[in-house]
Amino acid sequence: MHKRQIKEKVSWMGALDWDRRLFDSLIPLPDGTSYNAYLVEGSEKTALLDTVDPVMADTLLAQLAGVDKIDFVVSHHAEQDHSGAIPRVLERFPEARLVVTPKAKGMLIDHLGVSENRFMTVEDGATLSLGDKTLRFIHTPWVHWPETMVTYLEEDLILFSCDFYGSHIAATDLFVTDPGRVYEAAKRYFAEIMMPFRKVIEKNMEKLKGIDIQMIAPSHGQIYDRPAWIMDAYRDWVIGDPHNLVVLPFVSMHGSTLQMVDHLSSALVAQGVRVERFNLAVTDIGKLAMAMVDAGTVVVGVPTVLAGPHPLAAYATFLANALRPKAKFLSIVGSYGWGGKTVEILAGMIPNLKVEVLEPVLCKGVPLKTDFEALDRLAAVIGQKHKDSGFK
Repeated sequence: MHKRQIKEKVSWMGALDWDRRLFDSLIPLPDGTSYNAYLVEGSEKTALLDTVDPVMADTLLAQLAGVDKIDFVVSHHAEQDHSGAIPRVLERFPEARLVVTPKAKGMLIDHLGVSENRFMTVEDGATLSLGDKTLRFIHTPWVHWPETMVTYLEEDLILFSCDFYGSHIAATDLFVTDPGRVYEAAKRYFAEIMMPFRKVIEKNMEKLKGIDIQMIAPSHGQIYDRPAWIMDAYRDWVIGDPHNLVVLPFVSMHGSTLQMVDHLSSALVAQGVRVERFNLAVTDIGKLAMAMVDAGTVVVGVPTVLAGPHPLAAYATFLANALRPKAKFLSIVGSYGWGGKTVEILAGMIPNLKVEVLEPVLCKGVPLKTDFEALDRLAAVIGQKHKDSGFK
């Protein structure tokens, strides 16, 4: 892919990774991804904003073949998919200074071995003149590492947002043409890497208030030339109330827990509560993370294995604890054969969740009438809790 003009003297560079299906050996990428870099050519100086993943470095260097000089390379984020090609770019342009936050300097030295004399650190709110174009640097820690920042191009009203507002999509369209598709990809992106840092992200969003942003150019995914809708979506994901939704990840070995999950699902619907179920034996873990963005309650369906929770249910519980969703309530349903400490073990795995734990429902063997009645009571409690909380 050749470099592509966004505005006068502002170009997209980078690479589309159509075939990548896993990120950090953890996060599914059903639509591939892109590694976006941007070239800003002022009347006096030229800046390259971010680079690409090391595996795509040759693509970026080919795009830079016709560029005589780069004065500044801006690194918004030290992770390799953004900065991994920096050493090769600095080798190609030996006079370029590497512009980073103070925290990023040490991380890039550690991760990439960049020489200390190549750095230029910038404080929050600092500006850099390229002549007729001005870059303003805004520190946005924990979006999603502690050293991150974004850049605002003042004359063209473009926010180069790094991971903020990003989405993992490989597409030839430079700008968003299908907001529905991008909304889902951006929500997945937020859920998987940013949801744990909602409180800090809220502060970073406040920093952007009052700035006239007519375009958002993220480091992954397509460019937003009408950015209001994605900014509104982030406000909902970060500070909006949970929804009238129960997220129900479960696993069943011999069918007993599945019977309980089926019954509880129907009982919750009868209470006017929406349910999203995820069979952990086959689910896309990214879809589960997305659902947790909105969940008012999480109920884990779990059989007991060797006196403890099934490993897949334990993994889902660990994931929920790491992602720290806005959910206000949590419960557990499931079956056991001869005993164990499933509830105690799972309850001990959620210290990060500020939730009210509702009375669990566990049965010995197959569920009986009294167990189904207990599930009906749990559904009623959840329905009332959601109404009292004003979830919609």
